[in-house]
Amino acid sequence: MEETLESLEAKRKSLYQKLEEIGDFRRGIISVNYRKCGKKNCACAKPGRLGHGPQYLWNTTIKGKSYAKGLRLGQELQKYMEETVRYREFRRLCEELVQLNEKISNLRPVVEIQDKDEREALKKKLQMIFRKRSKRS
Repeated sequence: MEETLESLEAKRKSLYQKLEEIGDFRRGIISVNYRKCGKKNCACAKPGRLGHGPQYLWNTTIKGKSYAKGLRLGQELQKYMEETVRYREFRRLCEELVQLNEKISNLRPVVEIQDKDEREALKKKLQMIFRKRSKRS
């Protein structure tokens, strides 16, 4: 079944509404860690023991730099977990929105410029844009 421009625009509007409803979010993951303290007589050093823990850690990378924060069990951990889940939902919706916009763009007709002066003005504008881009390279 072919999708119409109107049905795709309605889906896009629905996605924008879902994005508005997401609320607070943060990137990253929550990891659970067990660590051995290094003391020979400690219970964590015995065979079969995981170590001290669990310890909860929020991790993320922003512009190539890693960040981590230890989280307390309870409200803080719950808050970070909910926010990272909402971030994954945000990313999923954004990807869906991009794909939908590409479909809409493909369905929209190309409008031909009839006026010769408008065409020449557009030609000059595009030449300037592409000249600037080629100088940056």
